[in-house]
Amino acid sequence: MSTVASNPPTMQCMEVWGGNAAIDNGVVMPGLDAWVYAKPYKEQAAGGDIHYVSSCATGRIVRLLVADVSGHGDEVADTARALRSLMRRYINYLDQSKLIRGLNTEFTRLSEMSRFATAVVATYWSPTDELHISNAGHPRPLWYRARTQSWHVLDTKAAPDAGLSNIPLGIAEPTTYDQMSVKLGAGDLVLIYTDALVEAAASDRRLLGEAGLLEIVRSIDVNAPESFIASLLSAIRARTGMEFGDDVTALLLRPNTLKPRAGLGMGLMAGYRIARSAVRSLFRKEPVGLPETTMRNFGGAFVGRLNRD
Repeated sequence: MSTVASNPPTMQCMEVWGGNAAIDNGVVMPGLDAWVYAKPYKEQAAGGDIHYVSSCATGRIVRLLVADVSGHGDEVADTARALRSLMRRYINYLDQSKLIRGLNTEFTRLSEMSRFATAVVATYWSPTDELHISNAGHPRPLWYRARTQSWHVLDTKAAPDAGLSNIPLGIAEPTTYDQMSVKLGAGDLVLIYTDALVEAAASDRRLLGEAGLLEIVRSIDVNAPESFIASLLSAIRARTGMEFGDDVTALLLRPNTLKPRAGLGMGLMAGYRIARSAVRSLFRKEPVGLPETTMRNFGGAFVGRLNRD
């Protein structure tokens, strides 16, 4: 398996990057680096795993989505386009709850076609290095803390009286989705992946499971993130002695120092980008991506201290 290029491309503000086709690449965003590996099952052109990464008009909000949709190939293409449209609609929202509700509504509509999905939605707020995560019935992400040199599971736990919560998308509506937040430090890594990694089975049919995956990631060099996913998948194959029996997607995140600075220039440039998006939407028939009008999000583009309130 090849590793990604040593100088991955830089994502532009207001860009949505990803899909459900095969990829092995990285991307640099304001405050965050990401490496993505996706391989549809049986070498199909497109699979049921969908991944998207987006950057807002100021570069302060990076959003990530990894979803495992029931079905494969062309039958998932329309779903992938719908999810991309939702990512664009809320690209300038710090609060990811509306996106998650929109995802659940979309899959509830598709449930008549037996289309469901598990998903992880994450939002990185670069001014404070906060990563907000919601999980809809998906395998739990893993977090490497450089300070303690240890891997941990990132879990979103529902309150006892929360009712239906954190279940796969499209099962029921309304459904609540909890959100947990962690503060990433220099050298930290976050791994988001689909269930092919934990459902890899050895000849005795025992699944690798989350514990087995944790054991393997702890053996891989964290100082080479550009080759981490390749090393992980190779180690899983070596452990199980088999190829994966499903679509495979893995997304690795690492904070960087490329953080935008608030000020008049940032605010005016963000306004220009949104206006340009509005003009393009007339021809491309896609959402504009209007900003969330909160003081932290809108005002923080001009005054830096508002980003931390």
